[in-house]
Order: sequence, then C-alpha cells, then structure tokens
Amino acid sequence: MLDQEQQAVRAGAMRPFMPFLFATGIENSYPTILGRDGRVQRVDEMAKTGHYDRWREDFGLVRELGLEYLRWGPPYYRVHLGPDRYDWAFADEALAELQRLAITPIVDLCHFGVPDWIGDFQNPDWPELFAAYAGAFASRYPRVRFYTPVNEIFVGATFSAQIGWWNERLASDRAFVTALKHLVRANLLAEQAILSARGPAGTFFIQSESTEYFHPESPAADERAGFHNQKRFLSLDLCYGVDVRACMYRYLVENGLTPDEYDWFLQTGRRMKPYCIMGNDYYWTNEHSVPAGDGPITASGEIFGYYIITKQYFDRYHLPVMHTETNLADAERAPGWLKKEWANMVRLKQDGVPIIGFTWYSLTDQVEIAPELT
Repeated sequence: MLDQEQQAVRAGAMRPFMPFLFATGIENSYPTILGRDGRVQRVDEMAKTGHYDRWREDFGLVRELGLEYLRWGPPYYRVHLGPDRYDWAFADEALAELQRLAITPIVDLCHFGVPDWIGDFQNPDWPELFAAYAGAFASRYPRVRFYTPVNEIFVGATFSAQIGWWNERLASDRAFVTALKHLVRANLLAEQAILSARGPAGTFFIQSESTEYFHPESPAADERAGFHNQKRFLSLDLCYGVDVRACMYRYLVENGLTPDEYDWFLQTGRRMKPYCIMGNDYYWTNEHSVPAGDGPITASGEIFGYYIITKQYFDRYHLPVMHTETNLADAERAPGWLKKEWANMVRLKQDGVPIIGFTWYSLTDQVEIAPELT
C-alpha cells in the first residue's frame, strides 16, 4: 500500500500522462425483479441481448469502430458460485479475445445484482465475499488495469431498497442506508483486494456513478430538493472519504449507520481516493422535479445538462473525470445527443476539469429492467 508521499506523487504526477479512454460498453446488469407472474426472476442484459452467443462478434464490432477501450465484465452472479468457488470459463475466453484484439477492458465486477446464494444487498456478509471475488479475479487476470468494482452504487441502493424495484425490493430509508453502506464497503474492500493482488502500478478504479440533480418546482420545495441534492452525493462521499453535511450524517445514523462505520468509510475512502477516476453517467432522466410536500418526484428532462452537474461533482471531489455512460433511445435524435455530450465534455476540459475519457453506452441494445415493463 502506498504511503502518503507516494499517494501524492501518484495523484499529482501520474494522472497527466493517462491516455484518453475513448470507450463503448456492453452492459452486464442482472438485478432480480418480481415479474408480472408473481415470480422472482433475474433480468440478465447479456442474455437478453444475445451477447453470450455473439460475444466474439460484439468484440469485433468494437475493434471495427476503432475503439481501444471497452466497459465490460463477466456476469458476477454466474461466476461466483460460492465462498472461494468460481467458474472462470467465460471470462477466460472473453478476456483472451479482448487481448488478441488489443482492446483494453474496463472491468465491471458488480452491476446491480448478486448471486442467488448471497441473497441481496441487505446481507452484511456480502462485502467481504465480494472482496474475495475481486481479489481472485485480479490474481487470475493481472493484465487488467482498469476496474469499476461496483457500478452505480447510488442507483443500485435506490432501486433495490428505496423504491422497491430490484433485488430485496424494499422501500425505506433504513433499507436504503443498509444497501448503501454494504455496496460502498464492498467497493472499498474490493479495491483493497485488487491492489493487494496486482499491486498499485497502473491500477485505476473508475467509479461509474449516476450524476443527479433535483430541481425544486417552487420555493416551498427548496428544502426538500436541497435534502436530495445532498443525498445524491452519499455513495461517492463514502467511497472517497468526504465528510458529509450534518443533515446527511444525521440521516445516515438515524437509519442504521454507526459512528464507527462512518469513521471507517472516511479513513478507507481517503486511502483509496488516489487510485480513483470519477466516472460520471448522464442521461436525460438524471434530472428530477421536486414538488413541495410529499408528492412524487418525477423526471424533469434535461435542464442543466452534463456540464453543470459534472462540474458540481468535480468541485466536490477534485478527481479526474471520465464520462462513463450516456445514450439516447431514439435513433434519429441520438447523433445530436452524442454531439452535445461531447461538446459539454470538451468545454469542461477547456475550463480546467481533467477529463480523461468518454463512453457511448452501450454498444448493444439495452433491455428495460423496470419491473412493470418486463
């Protein structure tokens, strides 16, 4: 592990030499949902899009596009079969093919779900189990340099434990905080395990996270919107060891986070931060309209856009930034959206934000995983 002086050197001297990561991705999400037939079912994007049958073709398309970086990962729930039990067959073949094609993977280890034998994000044993998986993965594939240990922690905790769509399908603040702390702890322990397995040289963690903003519909909604505009930062605050505002600390402690746990996040997050690149995901659904009272929060559409919201996140964390996800599910309007996102990113770089990558996500179609639409 690096000491403080080495961390400073790494953070200040190595990052300017980071190559620009122009990437696409192949989504490997696999949450469980309650289907219309009343049965719990897993929605595996790679299965739904035919990737398991056509992965060589998909990788070839990445190469054909001239791209050298790919956000990709094997399906965690199909690899981690039990404590210290793994099935590496698919990962072995796929990563060998990416190496042959000279495509550098940004490996997505956990994307919105866990294996059935673990249960869900409420399981307190999961972070250590996941860290063991991450360490085993890094030991087996030492060429892998870029990792997203746990993808979109805020979204995973919100959809699984705040609004009751995925996995544990709970809807309470206490369930949300429990999922949040387990997801962040899993992420930090996985980072430590990966560093222990392959060493710090050339290892980077691209923490892909949804960038959000909550717009008050009226002055009467200012306080409520303000609360959510602090809550949106919680996953990255804990991942990077940032001391939260008093209202968020109170919220966390009242819903099950202990002071000792909070201190552990601060200390561990600060140690891991020098290895991190902040991945920002932005879609037109990332901005929200907040009414006064307790009415439903709804999508506002794009109001601020990627530039303003990413600048808020950068001003908070002061990390190199990669635009890790964006798309528009409209074939006619998508090219214009891509052009606009690129222009926002270029302007951020011109204004001093260290932008190191861009991702059009994903290469293949994506299947809706909201339960009412399956």
